[in-house]
Amino acid sequence: MDPVIIAGAGPTGLALALSLARHGVPSIILDEYDHAPSPSPERTAVLTPETAALVARLGHTRLYQDGAPWTAWRTLRRRQETVRVEFGTEGHSGQGPSPLHITQERLEHGLRAAIGAQALARLVPGAHVDAVEQDDAGVSVRTRGANGTWWRGSYLIGCDGPRSTVRKLLGVRFPGRTAVDRHAVAALKVVLPDEGVALLHREPPGPGAGPEVTARPLPDDVWRLDWLLPARGADLTSDELISRVRGTLMAWCGSVPPYELLGSAEYPVHQRLARRWRAGRVFLAGDAAHLTGALGAQSVEEGLRDADNLGWKLSLAWHHGASDTLLDSYQAERRGAVGARLRATDQVLPLLRANGVWHTVRRSVLSGSARRYAELLTDSHIGRGPLGASPVYARSPLALPAPRGSAPPSAGGPADAPSPLIAACATPPGGAVTDVPVTALDGSQGHLYEHLGRDLLVVLVAPGTGVWESRHWLTAGLMPRLAKAVSALPQRAELLVTDAYPGSTAHSVLLIRPDGHLVAVMTGCRPTELYAYADLARGGPPAPVEDPVPH
Repeated sequence: MDPVIIAGAGPTGLALALSLARHGVPSIILDEYDHAPSPSPERTAVLTPETAALVARLGHTRLYQDGAPWTAWRTLRRRQETVRVEFGTEGHSGQGPSPLHITQERLEHGLRAAIGAQALARLVPGAHVDAVEQDDAGVSVRTRGANGTWWRGSYLIGCDGPRSTVRKLLGVRFPGRTAVDRHAVAALKVVLPDEGVALLHREPPGPGAGPEVTARPLPDDVWRLDWLLPARGADLTSDELISRVRGTLMAWCGSVPPYELLGSAEYPVHQRLARRWRAGRVFLAGDAAHLTGALGAQSVEEGLRDADNLGWKLSLAWHHGASDTLLDSYQAERRGAVGARLRATDQVLPLLRANGVWHTVRRSVLSGSARRYAELLTDSHIGRGPLGASPVYARSPLALPAPRGSAPPSAGGPADAPSPLIAACATPPGGAVTDVPVTALDGSQGHLYEHLGRDLLVVLVAPGTGVWESRHWLTAGLMPRLAKAVSALPQRAELLVTDAYPGSTAHSVLLIRPDGHLVAVMTGCRPTELYAYADLARGGPPAPVEDPVPH
């Protein structure tokens, strides 16, 4: 079968190619540029712990050295601290629960290095997409530039940025708003108080800093500073930028400490969402599909989530064929999640920006107090709450919650599937699972996130297994029957055990997708029920492929 073609070699396109390679799917990455991106120290990304774990899993070996976690987050108004969030030093994954702040240059460099070590991924520089044709068997892509030619692929994914050629060739509309916010940003090498503590300061004291400034630490005493600018206005001059830098440092340090300006930029924030993310064998991902950024939202983070969601679905389609339900679920899940985030931002943004002060508006859908607004804004920056948390695909066709006492919504599973016994769990169906310690059948111990990205996971909650030798529990209790049921599932699955999972009781069985989202939780081992949910997770059996009519 032909490789998957990926247009665009940014973080989303590179991550998708690495995800496909983990599933044994070859890909061709068409990079319109013939050289690596120039260093821009002010261009950075904030990754939640879940997304950072994904990037590390894909092969970025120096991610946690190249990025900086935060010890805390502070939100201030004038001289008063309104919110403070402390991050622990270590979480379940061993890397800490803090967001990770990294320059986009180092993020892409690590992903490109992983691509270079991958035999299944080919990076083609100087190849700008010029035309797309598709048929029932695949996609043909014409490129121009140093590597201008025709390419043949099984699928095409447009990861080619906000001005996506692939999206334009498909005729997909990209509605939304421009200049929701406008920011000036600078990367400074400077020693600031509260080392390692990120800061959002509303109405900072003293002249020159503006109505709002954010400071996020990077490694080696480098900080990214963002100033909120009027939505419309002239670009800042270099003198005006330096005035903001000095005024901000003066407000925080009492005097202007020595600093080095490493880079700066000015950018408007766009809020846009493509009408369609799939057209036959062509998909959109990353900035080609959505633009976010207001109130701390991170476009890179959302693009990496796109890649994680689409990678395992395309791999099933490439190896075994797939139903339209599975392939359509990418748009249903990811477009639905990003759209919900944009709607939440639209609801709260006018309240936070009104006249530059913290208003209390009873009619707000999200909050009625100034402190709650501060908490919402904080959540959006650190990846929590309605403006920042990992999405829950509650309405996904692959993870519909089954009412107690009725059969799960199987898409092709056995007709005699019994009524499920739904178990309690802190993670809702469609939600991202918690990274708990797990033990594999060979007795090796690790964490749940380390096993994501390839197959379905079946996790048995069995207190005590963490301290027993595997030879004792492999033949005890539910294990023999559960192992046999897992081996008979319609797609490959790995069986793990854990001492405990939040909100779950002993003998609960969790079925988890390769991207770490929960399909269902069951009580005990009922093979027909487990099969039905596993079939649901793949969107039912693949669509039949008709034999070509002989000529």
